[in-house]
Amino acid sequence: MRIASVDAKFDCGSAKEDVIDVVNVEFERVSEKQIQWNDLFPEWIDEGNSAQRCPVVPVPEDLGTKYTGIDVVVAEAPCGVNKRDVYRLQVNLIVANLAVTNRNGPVYVVFVGKCGPMIEVFRCDDLLWAQEDVRIYKPNPNKLKQKLAMPVGSCQIAHPLVEQGEEEKWRPKRKREAYVSVLHSSDTYVCGAIALAQSLKQTNTTKDLLLLVDSSVSQVSLRALRLAGWDNIKTIQRVKNPHAKKDSYNEWNYSKLRIWSQQVASEYDKVMFVDSDVLPLRNMDAFFTYPELSAAANDNHLFNSGVVVLEPSACTFRTLMEARAHVVPYNGGDQGFLNEVFIWWHRFPASANRLKIFASGRNHRHLLPEDVHAVHYLGQKPWACYRDYDCNWDRSEYQKFASDSAHERWWRVYDDMPAGLKEFCALSAKDEARLQKWRGRAENASFPDGHWKLKITDPRSHSFIN
Repeated sequence: MRIASVDAKFDCGSAKEDVIDVVNVEFERVSEKQIQWNDLFPEWIDEGNSAQRCPVVPVPEDLGTKYTGIDVVVAEAPCGVNKRDVYRLQVNLIVANLAVTNRNGPVYVVFVGKCGPMIEVFRCDDLLWAQEDVRIYKPNPNKLKQKLAMPVGSCQIAHPLVEQGEEEKWRPKRKREAYVSVLHSSDTYVCGAIALAQSLKQTNTTKDLLLLVDSSVSQVSLRALRLAGWDNIKTIQRVKNPHAKKDSYNEWNYSKLRIWSQQVASEYDKVMFVDSDVLPLRNMDAFFTYPELSAAANDNHLFNSGVVVLEPSACTFRTLMEARAHVVPYNGGDQGFLNEVFIWWHRFPASANRLKIFASGRNHRHLLPEDVHAVHYLGQKPWACYRDYDCNWDRSEYQKFASDSAHERWWRVYDDMPAGLKEFCALSAKDEARLQKWRGRAENASFPDGHWKLKITDPRSHSFIN
């Protein structure tokens, strides 16, 4: 047996030298004075600059030739308070490269130490045995190769390992892929989910449309959602956020974690989660060729969880559920939680999840770019405004989310809905009162954008739902 040791200290015990051959893998340790985590995961990159490159995290190029005939790789990953450790990433990448460059058959990977490997690189599905500070894996080489083909961080746009249509070389044929969204706790986002399904169908997607709902979504709404295009609707139990206050917005938003559950994993190898306040404008099926976890950037080193490619797994779901108690989200919600668990992620182009937010002083009309695949409607949602204009203009703190061009794109989808589905996007008397209140305040403040001057022609005005 030939063992490659990556920064690991271990004793082979009484095994004879002619039975076990241990080789120490030599590598240049990354200098954390020169490369910080934020260098690998910057807030912004120039997507149009094809020459943009990530910093180099040293991984020996001769691993496949210098360390031949490897049966087992043993490594001890760094274990500190900060998981965003460039050296920790380096060790994981070296081990992964050793596992896929070996030509001597399957390679087993052993991590010793308290913290174990990064779950983004070594999946818990590949875990064969674990006890105390020892974990033994038999990695899937194809999945590892796809991850290793990605840039070392979000410092570059990730490109899929295979072209669309050639995916079968890399994954089983027997399972399917789906767009998935989640509705829980009320019918508030039913209209958004209807528009999402209608828009996906208009892009001629070949993927399934899977919707996870809890018992709060009414039977009437479920019938409408099926009519809209959600061909696979599953009932789930909500997942409580232990860090949220009772009756707060974030109290049950960990229900999104159900996407990884066996309920989904039993049918799908890969899904793209899409929030119900996102509207796809172009076919997005090509993004399914990306590995878990791929997403668009949010801010700092974080991704936005509104559009995410992931691989359902009962094992990953258990890991996430166990992490709820001790992982504190930076924003109190599911996006903060997922960013603390999946720290190594792959960057979609911003067009895959165009956040409807505009910097002050730029693009004062807040026009939507032409190359957008999907719009993520931050702030007040289109169906909660009059169709005449984006009501985010009426509140100073929300004006950064205002865009009449994005608003108009959502209403195009509404116009194409069957009449029976439009009913689920009606205004309530409470909605009307809210809209009139903020229009009045905008008028009193004489907001220079002047949207408060527009005559309201939306037929939903004064046609209230109960």
